[in-house]
Amino acid sequence: MTAATHALHLAQLNVAALSHPLDDPRTAPFVELLDPVNAAADEAPGFVWRLVEEGAADATALRPMGENVIVNLSVWETQEALWEFTYRSGHLEVMRRRREWFERHVEAHMVLWWVPAGHVPSVGEALERLADLRAHGPSPRAFTFASAHTAAEAAQAAGAAQHGHAPHDVSSPAPPSADHTWTVPPATPITGVDQVVS
Repeated sequence: MTAATHALHLAQLNVAALSHPLDDPRTAPFVELLDPVNAAADEAPGFVWRLVEEGAADATALRPMGENVIVNLSVWETQEALWEFTYRSGHLEVMRRRREWFERHVEAHMVLWWVPAGHVPSVGEALERLADLRAHGPSPRAFTFASAHTAAEAAQAAGAAQHGHAPHDVSSPAPPSADHTWTVPPATPITGVDQVVS
């Protein structure tokens, strides 16, 4: 399928708190896996886009949630395409070894949401969706693999919100000011949340 086939694409953000800095020898195996896993993502069926720092091959130097927290933000044609890459590729090796490099999650650390095809989500938008998931739980606006919502459900919820029928705002947030600092409020721990770290 081509990107033009789908009116909506699936955006994903996952965040992970490093146990040790990226230049620490204990984190070296993770760093060595970054290029091959990112290359596999770039070539995976259904891959659309991923966040990279300007002039870099990845986004590990971007730290919008704190000095020890790395972010992964990408867009996929479908939920199935992201699932296949996440759980049926070399990415799975990273997930299996995540406890070697990352602190254990005590709250939602991954969020999925639907975006119009061609839309590139900002880090601010992604962090806002994670905050929404943490504050309100899964909804068509912010969900996980375990609590997935279809593109049709997201479109329906967005339409309802425009008519004042949603429990919380499901429209896109206004762009933050240039000096805005993002914070994601802590939430009650969520059990059974998908464990995606890339």
